[in-house]
Amino acid sequence: MADNKNEKKGQQEEVQKNPDDGKQISNRDTEKTAVENESQSDIEKLQKQLSDSESLLGTYKDQLLRLAAEFENYRKRVEADRIEFIKYSNEKMIKELLPILDDFERALVTAKSKNPSGAQNSENTGESFYKGVQLIYQKLSKLLEDKGVKPIDSIGKEFDVMYHDVLMQVPRTDVPPHIIIEEVERGYTLYGKVIKHAKVIVAGGEVGGDWQSGTGNIGPSDSENDNKP
Repeated sequence: MADNKNEKKGQQEEVQKNPDDGKQISNRDTEKTAVENESQSDIEKLQKQLSDSESLLGTYKDQLLRLAAEFENYRKRVEADRIEFIKYSNEKMIKELLPILDDFERALVTAKSKNPSGAQNSENTGESFYKGVQLIYQKLSKLLEDKGVKPIDSIGKEFDVMYHDVLMQVPRTDVPPHIIIEEVERGYTLYGKVIKHAKVIVAGGEVGGDWQSGTGNIGPSDSENDNKP
C-alpha cells in the first residue's frame, strides 16, 4: 500500500512539475475519443445507406418483374391480333366477290336448263349466255379496279422485261422487232406494282436471228420473274 501511495504521489508531483505534459495527454485522449465517435457515426451512416439501397433495389426489382410480365402479355396480345388480322385481312374483298360467284353459278344453271344436253341448239341461247358471262366479267373487273388492280396494256407495245414474259418470237416483216403482237395471258398491277406479268408473243426479224421461237431468250426466266419487284 505504501508503494502505491508513493507511486501516485510521484505521478502527481511529476504532473505538477510538468503541467504541459498533462495537457497533451488529455488532448490526445479527447482527439482519440472524437475520432472514434466520428468513425462510429460514419459506419452508422454507411449501414443506413446500404439498407436504403437494398430496399430501393428490391423495389426496382419488383417493378422490373411486373413490367416484364406486362410486356410479355402485351407481346402475346399483339401476336394474336396479328395472326387474326392476317387470317381475316381479305374478308371484306371476299364478301364482295361472293355475289359475283353467285352470278356465275346462276349463269351456269340457266345455261344448263336451256341446253340440258350441253349443246348450243340455238344462236339466241349462246348469245344470251355470252352476254350474261360478259356482264359478270365486267362486274368482277370493276371490283378489282376499285381495289387498285389494273391490266397491263401489251398489244402493240415494245417488249419490256419489267411487265412481260415472252413465250415465243414470230418472224414478221410488217411489224418492227420486239413489238408484242399477241397476248396469251394478261398481266396486272396492284397500285402500280406488277403482281402478274403478261405472257406475250413478240415479233422478230428473220429466222435464225437472235430471237428464236420458243427459246425463251427474251427476258428472264419465270423463276426470276417471280422475284421481280
